[in-house]
Order: sequence, then C-alpha cells, then structure tokens
Amino acid sequence: MSRKIHVSASPLTGTIFAGHVLKDGCWASGKQDVTIEALEAVAEHAIKFGKDIIISKEDGTPIYKISVEKLRL
Repeated sequence: MSRKIHVSASPLTGTIFAGHVLKDGCWASGKQDVTIEALEAVAEHAIKFGKDIIISKEDGTPIYKISVEKLRL
C-alpha cells in the first residue's frame, strides 16, 4: 500500500508543499514546492466547471470562496 501524499500551505511563507507526513505530523524528507502547479490546477478546475469554488467546514459552514477569471493574452 502506498503512502498518502499530503498538500499544505506554509503558514510563514504561503508556499504550497506536497509530500509525505510522518506520524508525528512533521514533513518527511522530499517535500516539494508545488505552489504554481496547485494554483494552476485550481484555476483550471474552476474554469472547466464555470463557477466559483466554495470550500466549507465538515458541518457545511462556508469558509472560502475562490473566483477565477481567465485573462486574454
């Protein structure tokens, strides 16, 4: 069975990391900065489905709204 990959933003820098987490909650060696890739994936997801993304707590209380506008270059 493979280990689950964890994705989280650094509270200090905002950098988004992906990698494995140890049982004590610390990052294992080999975490990677995936900030741009993660942001692009979220933007592409929002554009594909054509609506804002609402992220809620387990009880359904909304906590974040992500809106994406595609720019013409």
